[in-house]
Amino acid sequence: METINFTSTILVDQTLREVFEAVVAPQKWWSGEFEGNTKDLGDEFTYRYKDIHYSKQHVVELIPDQKVVWLVTESQLNFLEDKSEWTGTKIIFEISPEGNKTRLLFTHQGIHPEIECYSACSTAWSQLINQSLYSLITAGEAQKPLL
Repeated sequence: METINFTSTILVDQTLREVFEAVVAPQKWWSGEFEGNTKDLGDEFTYRYKDIHYSKQHVVELIPDQKVVWLVTESQLNFLEDKSEWTGTKIIFEISPEGNKTRLLFTHQGIHPEIECYSACSTAWSQLINQSLYSLITAGEAQKPLL
């Protein structure tokens, strides 16, 4: 059986560059605390939301205006039985033209319906991508959800 990872797609009027610049600035659209860098290949950063979520990401692929991939190298999700469920997953942003618009395809590879985190994580990612990141791209300011 093929595993279906969590995905979400948005379509915006902004340029590939504008979408890319928003993606590589997660501290502007993802609620929580960040340490480290997110804009260059090889960068590492940590994300923490209260005592609920900690993760460390490594930028393993970065093609300006086209693609960003973060590998989760550590995770501590205290609301799950398997608190390290994100470790080894990839967070992928693929940016492409679609007609006169820009398409952003988000995939969290490794987050699929068969795992405990799927329900909560897919809901959170949907809010982050479809509301917060979308707002940052289209209006210049994110509407960060309180997760």
